[in-house]
Amino acid sequence: MKLNIMFGLPFVNAVFAHRGIEMTVPNVLVDTGSATTLLSAEIALELGLEPELTDTIQTVRGIGGKEFVYEKKIDKLMLDSVSVQHYTIQIGDLDYGLDSNGIIGTDFLMAAGIVIDMGAMELYVEP
Repeated sequence: MKLNIMFGLPFVNAVFAHRGIEMTVPNVLVDTGSATTLLSAEIALELGLEPELTDTIQTVRGIGGKEFVYEKKIDKLMLDSVSVQHYTIQIGDLDYGLDSNGIIGTDFLMAAGIVIDMGAMELYVEP
């Protein structure tokens, strides 16, 4: 899968699937510095991932400060032909000053066995 560079950072399109709704989400940042995978609250609502009283609330911290997020298990998260079933993501505002709809974090990159080749500007899984 080819990486798109925007704002000097690598972005991809990712497919989030939940309860029969499958959505290709553009402008998802690939961030090895993020421990977890996040989706914007706006996109999450379109997938039926509204916050519920039973959701786990977490605080994520980064260069931009801290943010409260809630966790949801989705049916599938997919990059190109690589997918992980029944995957837990975090949902939040993602107001970081970038046009980003989500973040693919180290958790997903490791679970899917993804290799990042910055020279070729692509992601892949070793055969």
